[in-house]
Amino acid sequence: MSSRALKTLTVSLASAAAVLLAGSPSSAAGVPWAAAHGSATAGGSRWLEKGTGVMSSTLAVEGELRNTGPGCYSLWSMAVYDFAPAPARKVATQCGPGTKPVSFKTSYTPITTASVYICKDEATGDCGQRTSLTTWPIQKPVPIPSTAG
Repeated sequence: MSSRALKTLTVSLASAAAVLLAGSPSSAAGVPWAAAHGSATAGGSRWLEKGTGVMSSTLAVEGELRNTGPGCYSLWSMAVYDFAPAPARKVATQCGPGTKPVSFKTSYTPITTASVYICKDEATGDCGQRTSLTTWPIQKPVPIPSTAG
């Protein structure tokens, strides 16, 4: 890659990171997420926390895992950093009816993708659909005022 193309790419990525980080909300203003499988559901909010570098920050995720039926269900997270997938990690498990709190953080750059999914039992054999945690914009949408009288 030529040095001019590399410089252009670097400036573009830095600009994108600055835009994302400038509008990073606090935990109170996170964006909702939700996942489901079998008798289990999970949901909460996600947001970015400013990192130490121009191109880095932290993706923070909070919520709860709820099971309304018998058996165990686990919430898993997975991240892909710079096109390299990290191993999936179990975030919480709920056996039988009840809820478990969910709270985790992972490093984030503009090319990170992260998702969560629910699996039956404590393994990843029988799982639901993945839910993206890195679909942007990260800020909650502003409701449009109703013009109906």
